Amino acid sequence: MLPKYQVGLMGLAVMGANLALNIERNGFPIAVFNRTWSRTEAFIQGPAKNCKQLAAFPTVAEFAAALERPRRVIIMVQAGAGVDGMIQQLLPHLEPGDIIMDGGNSYFRDTERRERDLAARGLHFIGTGISGGEEGALNGPCIMPGGPRDAYALLEPVLTRIAAQVSDGACCAYMGPGGAGHYVKMVHNGIEYGDIQLICEAYAVLSQVAGMSAGELATVFAGWNRGELDSYLIEIAAKVLGYVDPDTGRPLVDLIVDKAGQKGTGKWTSQEALDLGVPIPTIDAALWMRNISARKTERVAAAARIAGHRLDGVASGERQRLVDDVAQALYASKVASYAQGLAMLGAASEENKWGLDLIEIARIWKGGCIIRAQLLDRIQAAYRRDPQLQNLLLDPYFGEVVASHQQAWRRVVDTAVRLGIPVPATAASLAYVDAYRSARLPANLLQGLRDFFGAHTYERTDKEGAFHTQWEGAATK
Repeated sequence: MLPKYQVGLMGLAVMGANLALNIERNGFPIAVFNRTWSRTEAFIQGPAKNCKQLAAFPTVAEFAAALERPRRVIIMVQAGAGVDGMIQQLLPHLEPGDIIMDGGNSYFRDTERRERDLAARGLHFIGTGISGGEEGALNGPCIMPGGPRDAYALLEPVLTRIAAQVSDGACCAYMGPGGAGHYVKMVHNGIEYGDIQLICEAYAVLSQVAGMSAGELATVFAGWNRGELDSYLIEIAAKVLGYVDPDTGRPLVDLIVDKAGQKGTGKWTSQEALDLGVPIPTIDAALWMRNISARKTERVAAAARIAGHRLDGVASGERQRLVDDVAQALYASKVASYAQGLAMLGAASEENKWGLDLIEIARIWKGGCIIRAQLLDRIQAAYRRDPQLQNLLLDPYFGEVVASHQQAWRRVVDTAVRLGIPVPATAASLAYVDAYRSARLPANLLQGLRDFFGAHTYERTDKEGAFHTQWEGAATK
């Protein structure tokens, strides 16, 4: 009789393979399956060669039969049809009470659909966000599970053991029912989009205005990583900027084509924020900048046809001031970006009755994930001071940050705009703060215009109720 394995994992691409190795290394006997046996063979004869508690199976039936009851199956395949297809292959071999966990970047509404469909069969479905890339999957990711809490309890010993560990615990916590886990991961990825774009804009300003080389910028970023900007993305930005191409002897970053794409999570974040009515301008700017970067041929043609400001740069004596200003602008912009993402999570939690714990979310994001940063200690502390905090900017510490960094922030945006360097995420972050701190915005005129052309009505500052005016022929000044 075959031994029974505590965990099953389906899908042996990079993330799935590394997660399987992590699970086995942490003491859990694991069965694995991949759609193609050639990939399975490469895995068991390569990275998993010395794994004593790992076995691979050529068919789904054999794979499922090797698992302890209730079966705990982790699916690590491409989001969308790939997940549905794997579930369909698995279903004939499952029994009521078994658990399927989707660890990919699935859309949270797909997760909720799958949970409903599987619950009707007596099965449990756990939609789980996993962040950290291939290195995190192998050595400890950040894990964001959602779904039935009692089913999560059966996976918890595994997930908390394989997750990244920080001073206050494992970087894994139950997010909430339904699609909460994948929703939190979606917003995490949106913040990641914003963070990366802000870093790229800092690089653009310093390279184009101060004329700093990639090597010089690597030193600057490494220095920033020892201060308030300490984070995984700043750390690896220094490494990318400092990497020399062995074939040419030039900085590799200078040889990389300047176009990027975007996957579903960034787009979903913007779409869901619009549905919620929550402003996330930094993330939106990061998204459209990726989209316009992909139009490389058009941009090259436009560069030859559309005149712009001549770039003069700065005197050598002013370089350090610009470096310091950019550092402050980057930190303040990151604060604004996190504030937007966390406000979105708060609104979604209320809308969907998930009961998201923003203190716990900030805590588990401190390790394993792509957006891990020293800043998260401050965010965690802010929500501990006031668990009902509506916006991070209302916390005394973060309010002081945007106030004290404001002059430098404005100088950077002003310099970039004057010289024609696009910094939409940095500018959007500043505009978000300016709008949020404005007791009065020009939406009064907006409402007047809407009432003029569409009789949409408006409210008044001096009277209660909704009002409509026949604007044509009215007295004007």
